[in-house]
Amino acid sequence: MDQLVIAGRGFRSRLIIGTGKYRSMEDMVEAFDRSGAEMVTVALRRINLADRSQRNLLDFIDTSKYVLLPNTAACFTAEEAIRTARLAREIGLSDWVKIEVIGDKTTLFPDNEATLEATRVLVKEGFTVLPYFNDDLIMARKLIDAGAAAVMPLAAPIGSGLGIQNPANLRIMREQIHEVPIIVDAGVGTASDACIAMELGVDGVLMNTAIAEANDPGSMAEAMKLAIASGRLAWQAGRMPKRLYASASSPVEGVIGSVR
Repeated sequence: MDQLVIAGRGFRSRLIIGTGKYRSMEDMVEAFDRSGAEMVTVALRRINLADRSQRNLLDFIDTSKYVLLPNTAACFTAEEAIRTARLAREIGLSDWVKIEVIGDKTTLFPDNEATLEATRVLVKEGFTVLPYFNDDLIMARKLIDAGAAAVMPLAAPIGSGLGIQNPANLRIMREQIHEVPIIVDAGVGTASDACIAMELGVDGVLMNTAIAEANDPGSMAEAMKLAIASGRLAWQAGRMPKRLYASASSPVEGVIGSVR
């Protein structure tokens, strides 16, 4: 079976789905189900850790079906991200973590250097770290050297829905990185964006807003599932070469002679 393997753990689905921005918990649960995803990312700051007697986001996630991937959304320093990851492990959520350190409040672009610092510290503490960063090959290599279990370059700014803005960078990463999975994170807006990402050869896609803010989140989640499967299959099949001029799909060479 063609699985996504992260830190030795196999997943049938190459879609990782987020938990924010849904209009209702019911919409979220339906989207999870129709997406076919097996991993769900959860922002620690959205969970009420002070009073676990009150219902919160985790009450709507079936942990027998989904692997939890806590994330450090809304952290602006390496120290904040490290502390948040430690808290997630301490309360028993997971020792897997998506590291996200924001460097700019307007664009929400990541602070790559702070992300690298947090990755180094948490890997040494035994975490399985999946860092989110700008689509930069050199930073990807540094994160891998620091022990990242996967690299998660953005396709476009978080929540923008702009789609793949720099396919060349993703193609270069795919050509040069084979040690760990490459998972596109942020910027996907619709199913064709997810398909294009997979056709570039990435190993998976993480998304939230594209599904949560769709008019029908459940249907969009299912569309994303199909798009990712289609894009993956197209990548494996190998597309035809692009040509400047036409090339007949029905060759005529030898046809006249055979008719005679």
